[in-house]
Amino acid sequence: MQFRFCPVCGHELIERMEDQRVRQVCPGCGFIFYQNPAPAAGVILPRNGKILLVKRKFDPKAGLWSLPAGFVEYDESPAETAVRETKEETGLDIQIDRLLNVYGACDDPRTHVVLVVYVGHIVGGSLVPGDDAIEATFFPKNALPEDIAFSSHRKALKQFIKNL
Repeated sequence: MQFRFCPVCGHELIERMEDQRVRQVCPGCGFIFYQNPAPAAGVILPRNGKILLVKRKFDPKAGLWSLPAGFVEYDESPAETAVRETKEETGLDIQIDRLLNVYGACDDPRTHVVLVVYVGHIVGGSLVPGDDAIEATFFPKNALPEDIAFSSHRKALKQFIKNL
């Protein structure tokens, strides 16, 4: 992502070496634009040998399957994000059991994502797709759909199943 003007003082940004990288810098106030990945969090919810996936309603990758997941808000932890996103996308209340792993991926066209994936279990609610999901379904762990939206979700599912 490239910007033309400084968000602090409005000067036109220039490119300059900072911290051994070419970065956009403001010659007026010294602001440096650090392009960092966006943190996201999701959860694997196993139940009776099956795993819950949601079908995405919106782009990117509308119509493809993914874990219940989303971007971390400024005022929440990754675990809180996983709980919130699961409720929004599936109607289910969950509890986090453990951290599975952290995955980096560049296949989301919006940004480079660092995805924190947890394993959890359902404690309440009713399975109803909502928010940005058009479907929420439990799939047998050995018959997951081929059309998983993001590489980080595929890696997490593979790791989870391998370690069962």
